[in-house]
Amino acid sequence: MIEIRKGQAPAKLGRAEFSARFRAGFFDPNFRQEDQAIARLEEIAWQIYLVGRKAPITRKAGPGYADPDYKISVEWLATKERIDEAQRQWSDPASPSRVLLICGSARNDGSCPGEMSKSYRLLGLAREILVQAAIGVDVLDLSQLTSEYGRNIHPCKGCVSTAMPLCHWPCSCYPNHTLNQTNDWMAEIYERWTAAHAVIIVTPVYWYQSPSPLKLMIDRLVCADGGNPDPTSTSGKTASKAKALEIAGWDYPKHLAGRAYGLVVHGDVAGIEDARRSLSDWLDWMGFIDAGAQARLDRFIGYYEPYATSHEALDQDEAMQEETRNVARAVAKAVLELRAGRLQAVQPLLSRPRPK
Repeated sequence: MIEIRKGQAPAKLGRAEFSARFRAGFFDPNFRQEDQAIARLEEIAWQIYLVGRKAPITRKAGPGYADPDYKISVEWLATKERIDEAQRQWSDPASPSRVLLICGSARNDGSCPGEMSKSYRLLGLAREILVQAAIGVDVLDLSQLTSEYGRNIHPCKGCVSTAMPLCHWPCSCYPNHTLNQTNDWMAEIYERWTAAHAVIIVTPVYWYQSPSPLKLMIDRLVCADGGNPDPTSTSGKTASKAKALEIAGWDYPKHLAGRAYGLVVHGDVAGIEDARRSLSDWLDWMGFIDAGAQARLDRFIGYYEPYATSHEALDQDEAMQEETRNVARAVAKAVLELRAGRLQAVQPLLSRPRPK
């Protein structure tokens, strides 16, 4: 029996602190006319918090699961069904080709910056090339996390470090109604990654690293690399069962392997090469296939020039604009070859002596 280490989790909130956090969402004076109603809602939320109702509506998992009688969140089951359908469409040779275009910047002109991001402009150049190639385009603009009401990507809780089978595909940590951790965008994003034959990420560098919206998504995609598609096998989040499964032998399934990718990473002073390598290494590890050297781009825009004129610097950098188009062209070609079975043919099918 492997020891499960305990002692870090804080005590439950007291009533006063819970009240302060609950009411923070009703700070606007316009809510004062409904203070009595808010108090009633707060009491309901408090009782839910005390009892612990992470998944208030469940049903039996049913056939195909290790424990068909185990009750699973209906929200998780709905997400799983959509992902399974997206995978079926992805596998169908007759289905249209599809590329997921991801804008990793936190900026847009609907929020505090007051101006669109250069990443979004570059993404637009890539999109034009893919449309010309008759490839379906799905634009995932992660800046919506900063500018839309109720849009969340909650942080990864690190279940995989307890044992890989405790990390479920798709993630079952959210929604958590006990802790008000809801409106999790990842339930939709998993489906969109699954449906894509290729992914292109266009992102700036923030402090030598990926912007936080992009990093949140990356961390939450850990379940696609070795995650357990059957939460009943661990009776939900039962750490001891997950450890036993991994020790008995786990195959670390790569749920998104076989898709192609391209990258456009830009900055103004430093960090672009490290950020691009980090993203490339991550996607390589996930089993994605790079679309060639011209599909992995890192460039400075307005090197050491004022931030205020960075869009003008991009206007003038016609070479980078064309290089971004080349990323899309390379990915479009890779998708064609991939779906014809030719791109995979040059990838050696080697066993991994140290799978993880």
